[in-house]
Amino acid sequence: MLDYHLHLWPHGQRDKNPTLDQLHEYCKLAEENGINEIAITEHLFRFTQVDRFMGGFFKQYPDTAIRAIMERYWADHARADLDTYVEVALAAKDAGFPIVLGMEVDYYPGRMDEVSEFLAGYPFDVLLGSVHWLGAWPFDHISDAVVMAEWDNFGVENAWQQYTSALEELAACDAVDVLAHPDLVKVAGHFPKVPEEFYDRMAEAARDCGISAEVSSAGLRKPVGESYPAPYLLRKFYQYGVPITTASDSHGLADVAYKAAEIKSYVQSVGYTSLSGFRSRQSYTVEI
Repeated sequence: MLDYHLHLWPHGQRDKNPTLDQLHEYCKLAEENGINEIAITEHLFRFTQVDRFMGGFFKQYPDTAIRAIMERYWADHARADLDTYVEVALAAKDAGFPIVLGMEVDYYPGRMDEVSEFLAGYPFDVLLGSVHWLGAWPFDHISDAVVMAEWDNFGVENAWQQYTSALEELAACDAVDVLAHPDLVKVAGHFPKVPEEFYDRMAEAARDCGISAEVSSAGLRKPVGESYPAPYLLRKFYQYGVPITTASDSHGLADVAYKAAEIKSYVQSVGYTSLSGFRSRQSYTVEI
């Protein structure tokens, strides 16, 4: 099994430089829970090198309380050094740790060519693609009452429509290798009248673009109380021959390999017998 979505710093915590000891703890806990290989995949926007050319991204949207929340959030998080992150991960690989170097790349409409050009300068093994905001609205900030109240203004059907369109565009831009938590829009437990219509589009996007999909236990820790993707969507991925990775989306040591055995049973229940590992952004088969 794989845990191909791991963060080094919780949201809201000031970033510290990663260390070999920290990565060793991640690997040790993962192995104790049946994980053969992990990927560290910090959010791209948390690095100062990215802030230099992407900072101010949200100023293109109307000046609202929601935009102000997102701008503060970005400013609070964009403090880590990417070169150090890469150097420590490469040192861990050289030391024989079962680890690959990754990044979680949010979708920036109209800017993904710039993002791809920047990422090409680093030796990443795997890049996860995510949709975490619609316009300036960070719809998955479930602990923020102002953000959650926006669901009433935005509308559930509209949110699912815009999220699915963004995921389709992200899959098609050839900037990432894996669609992380592909149905993240359900995080707060809000569903459209016919979610299958959107799930079909998500599965078709992954199939048509030749991209892998992530199966994550993170949703079990959220209000929705369900893994990503939903059972219907996971079956569609299998039906369409979409390769998968597995993940915990841990934001710290505590949730590394979270419910790994449950995720193993989940993917096997629809027929998957293998996962996709990555080296230098090239996939290879990992038997379950």
